[in-house]
Amino acid sequence: MDKKAPIGQRVKEVLPGLVVCIVIAIASKIIGRFVPSLGAATISIFLGILVGNVIGKQDKLNKGTKFAESTLLSISVVLLGATLSIGTIFEIGWQGIIFIIIQMTLTIAFIVVVGKKMKFSIDFVLLMASGNSVCGSSAIASCAPVIHASSKDKGIAITMVNVTGTVLMIILPVIASFLYKGQLAWSSALIGGTLQSVGQVVAAGSIVSEAVKEMATVFKIVRIIFLVVVILVLGSIKERSLVKGLEDIEEEQHSHTHQSRLKMPWYIKGFFLLCILYTLEIIPQSLSAWIKNVDNFIEIIALAGIGMRVSIVDLLKQGAKASLFCAYIGLAQMIFAVLLIWILL
Repeated sequence: MDKKAPIGQRVKEVLPGLVVCIVIAIASKIIGRFVPSLGAATISIFLGILVGNVIGKQDKLNKGTKFAESTLLSISVVLLGATLSIGTIFEIGWQGIIFIIIQMTLTIAFIVVVGKKMKFSIDFVLLMASGNSVCGSSAIASCAPVIHASSKDKGIAITMVNVTGTVLMIILPVIASFLYKGQLAWSSALIGGTLQSVGQVVAAGSIVSEAVKEMATVFKIVRIIFLVVVILVLGSIKERSLVKGLEDIEEEQHSHTHQSRLKMPWYIKGFFLLCILYTLEIIPQSLSAWIKNVDNFIEIIALAGIGMRVSIVDLLKQGAKASLFCAYIGLAQMIFAVLLIWILL
């Protein structure tokens, strides 16, 4: 979109694609009521893929879907900060905090090492690391500009992370019931410390018990609070790979080089600022609850835009290798979580 164009022209260019994304989001919310185990976010991205590959390749929709997948998702990341208190960290105790830190570290390390071995691009690998270790789509949206990832890599990563999370959302309650008999702390750590999105954590926790749902959500929120740290670490990994010339897994997709310095993007600063304001109670609970609902809908619209920009042809090119990568990630996350629960909790 030409930022120098008159605002009326820019709105006119964005509106068609954005309206389609909003319609998909509304449909996803409605369908999500009947299929709560999937949730509107997951439904939105898959509906977006379906619509996008049928009618979404029209040029007149392109700028609107681009606006949804970039600007709206960035705004969603900022608003997320108004729903999270830094004090939440202390609700799960020091053992819980250590569990989260080690679990996230092992997940990131595993994805980077295995992704490199499987010859995926460094951008795709780092996006998968952010999405699986922190909070799915929001983390990927935060990471993408920092590492200069393409829309193609971002779309495929979000799709694969959502698929992985949906499968784990079904499996983890069964494991929690079998291994821990629904015991509160262990079940909550397994679900909240592993699953990719807040919605998936809530859905999986609810299958076990209301108490597990609530504590698992706390574990998940602690992971989200570490979002800024994770994004900066992944950005540093990308920067070092450029400086040292180690992009041996980036042969085709990224032949160009960046010499930009790592900067914290505006939406990460906004996220952190709102998180502090909420912690200091400058943002009251009533306003936070309203922001949470708005943020949820904006994210669903953004996911529809991301889905519309995902090409099924590109997904098929990833094929069995990408699916196998996701299976490795999900299995590794479960193994890490079970071992760490046994050691720490």
